[in-house]
Amino acid sequence: MVSEQPRTRGVYAISVAAEIVGMGQQNLRLYERNGLVEPGRTDGGTRRYSENDLTTLRRIAELLALGLNLSGIRLVLALEIENTALKTELSHRARRPT
Repeated sequence: MVSEQPRTRGVYAISVAAEIVGMGQQNLRLYERNGLVEPGRTDGGTRRYSENDLTTLRRIAELLALGLNLSGIRLVLALEIENTALKTELSHRARRPT
C-alpha cells in the first residue's frame, strides 16, 4: 500500500468538512460537481476530504466573498496551481549548478 502525504490523505467526512470550513454539505457537493474540489473516495464511495481540500474550500469562500462566480473561481484556482508549479520549477532551476 502506498502511503499518502498527510495533507492529501482524505480523512474528513463531508459533514465534518462542511462544519470545519463553515459551509453547507450541498455547497461542497456543488463545488465537486463544478470541478472546484475533488475529494477522495472510500471503496464504498463515501467522500473523504483532506487538509488540502479544506484549504481549497476556504479559498473558494474567499473568492465568493469577492464576488466571483464558480466559473471565475475555477479559473483563479487553475491559475494559482499553475503559478505555484512555475515558481517551483524556477526555484529548482535556480539551485542547479551551471
